[in-house]
Amino acid sequence: MSELLLALLLFVLVATISPGGATALATASGANFGWRRSLPLLFGISLGLASMAAAAAAGLGGLIVAMPALQLAMKLIGSVYLLWLALQLARRGAPGKAATAQQPARFFTGVWLLWQNPKAWAMTVSAAASFAALTPTPATLALLLGLVFALFSLISLALWCVAGLMLARALKTERQWRVLNGCLGALLVASIVPLWR
Repeated sequence: MSELLLALLLFVLVATISPGGATALATASGANFGWRRSLPLLFGISLGLASMAAAAAAGLGGLIVAMPALQLAMKLIGSVYLLWLALQLARRGAPGKAATAQQPARFFTGVWLLWQNPKAWAMTVSAAASFAALTPTPATLALLLGLVFALFSLISLALWCVAGLMLARALKTERQWRVLNGCLGALLVASIVPLWR
């Protein structure tokens, strides 16, 4: 049992710390808005992933994965949304400029970022199926997966946000900010590609 729990922890660590749309958004938020103003987004992403893992363990994720029309609709809506976020990010310059004074992404942006992603549903369903033997009931599996995904995603998103803060300290000119935000926007666009594989 302890080996299976260790395997779960390793699976969730790799799943949450790997670069993707959520980590690119956390990095960009840290760079552009700082730690405190990024917290709602980080908590939203974390809660989105935790609730998704719990729902997958309870059976909802299997239903979503089994419905190709729903998956296609989620991919389309999610891709358009991520493209919009990437465009907003790429258009930013240095923080504090009148032309670029924007608000950081909010809590519900983080939740939505996860819930509309069919690939994330497939990953959480896979976790639920692979680690079902850890608990006697779907409800306890939902609680376990929810807690583990919440904890690990908060840790990994915090690290990505801090990376953004460190980048922000190194940037001195408007051009450097535009390059950084353009690159992070491009990474957000690149995170759409795996949705369509």
